[in-house]
Amino acid sequence: MHDAVASPVVATNAEKLNALRKNLQHVLRGKPESIDLLIIALVANGSVLMEDVPGMGKTTLAKALAKSLDVNFNRVQFTPDLLPGDILGGSIYNPVDGKFHFQRGPIFCNILLADEINRASPRTQSALLEAMSESQATIEGQRHALPAPFLVVATQNPVEFHGTYPLPEAQLDRFLFLIDIGYPDAETEKDILFAQALAHPLESLKPVLTQNDALAMQHQARAVRMEDGVARYIVEIVGETRRDARLRLGASPRASLMLFRATQAAAFCKGRDYVLPDDVQYLAPHILAHRLMLNPKDKYGGTTKKQIVADILAKVKVPV
Repeated sequence: MHDAVASPVVATNAEKLNALRKNLQHVLRGKPESIDLLIIALVANGSVLMEDVPGMGKTTLAKALAKSLDVNFNRVQFTPDLLPGDILGGSIYNPVDGKFHFQRGPIFCNILLADEINRASPRTQSALLEAMSESQATIEGQRHALPAPFLVVATQNPVEFHGTYPLPEAQLDRFLFLIDIGYPDAETEKDILFAQALAHPLESLKPVLTQNDALAMQHQARAVRMEDGVARYIVEIVGETRRDARLRLGASPRASLMLFRATQAAAFCKGRDYVLPDDVQYLAPHILAHRLMLNPKDKYGGTTKKQIVADILAKVKVPV
């Protein structure tokens, strides 16, 4: 008789997401919300902008996500002299055969880390617009599809820092989330010191998701049920940003769509096949605030964009 061969254990989506979360927590300690938002962005196939002062772990978190996925990863350090061709690629003359050959730029990957994106000129920043919204790049008149999944994880320093350029509104509108990491508490900061005493935790990370895993999760998240009342709730919240007297610029229909997809992804990550109003309330500040533009009076009067979103959430009736 032959011994029975045990069938391979297939991890569930919950187990895979939990493994991913543990990987990221191993690298960025004490910031569970930032990690959860990054995972939701992956499932929603949305790009992320992380803003904070240098040394807060923005780049490390982006690298940790890339190392946790068995996908192609490229990093571009944005500088004032960076050109669009340095990101997209272009034709290079080969003296051997006397012909021009297209050389792909670093944008042809699954995860692109755009490090310190606001140190490059607006012209170079705009090179990412088409890729972020359509997962393709038009180079020298030719359209090139980008690998799937494709997302940009960008970091930026606060706009008050020397040598930075504020991102254009069209660029900001293409980021699903803007994540502020913030300083760790004293106990967490002490743990960080000991965790990196011998080696950086990033060095020991192993992939826990494959490219097919990520694509399957994105596909399944799109099937999460959205009731008509919850969809109307999203539209009403976004609509209020266009009517608020404190704002010069409200959120676009793209914001409604991104909030729709992100809430589906959030419900999926929590193991539900339906979206709740709670999902909308949790994600709205992270999705809407960076898309809004304050009137000068309110801007210099101390009003914050997240405060306005909170006021709108308190105002709009929650569906039952």
